[in-house]
Amino acid sequence: MTIARLGDIDVRYEVEGEGPTTLVLISGLADDFHLFDLQMPAFLRAGLRVVRYDNRGIGATSAPAGPYTTAQFAADLKALVDHLGLEAFHLAGISMGGMIAQEYALAHGDDLASVTLACTYAAPGPFCGRMYALWAEMAPVMGVATIMRDVALWGFTPEFFETGADALEEVETAMRFLDQPVPAYLAQLESIRTHDATARLDRLTTPTLVLAAERDILIPVALSRRLHDALPNSTFTLVPGGHCCVWEQPEPFAQAILEFVARAGGPS
Repeated sequence: MTIARLGDIDVRYEVEGEGPTTLVLISGLADDFHLFDLQMPAFLRAGLRVVRYDNRGIGATSAPAGPYTTAQFAADLKALVDHLGLEAFHLAGISMGGMIAQEYALAHGDDLASVTLACTYAAPGPFCGRMYALWAEMAPVMGVATIMRDVALWGFTPEFFETGADALEEVETAMRFLDQPVPAYLAQLESIRTHDATARLDRLTTPTLVLAAERDILIPVALSRRLHDALPNSTFTLVPGGHCCVWEQPEPFAQAILEFVARAGGPS
């Protein structure tokens, strides 16, 4: 783990692997870079160099006063990319991370060999907008950890609650002890409430994988399909599971990204 001063914040990041191809991973709302722990063995076995980091407002990265925007998160990532000297790298983000990846690709597409947008949207729409408004009301009263434990009920499929007891216990324990201040959570939450790249998607020409989970009810598959349909150079794929497929179905999630990265090429 390394911490670098980048602009107005200290950013925690980690670089693993020594392969010629670099994959940068962006986590979602209230998730630090350990979100991708279950995918790391597959990524490293495939010979990738993997960069993970904590977004502003989570983990060991600074949490200045918000609200934040997805464009601001993308600017943070650009500072890290320049700090590391990355070129022609592959970028993958899930949920809020997918929104950040959109903004990065729109602003800095020449940096990228490909971009993966997982379980995400171009704009929240009325369902997600109402859900986020409720979370914003609940967080100051109930705390972030309680919100995240509730999210887990809807993020996994019902079958996983019967078959994935050990994995669920680990996730729920992590959520129970989540150490994110309410102001930082609300600052991150505002970024996904206000994200809207709809009118600009025709400018995102980087080879793009839009990855959706078959039974995602937090960010419905229809929103991911709408995102895919609006992109000029996009491939769409479904993986099993719900919004938390990164935990529920770690192998299919990793494999979908690996196959797309292999097709896109572009070592850095």
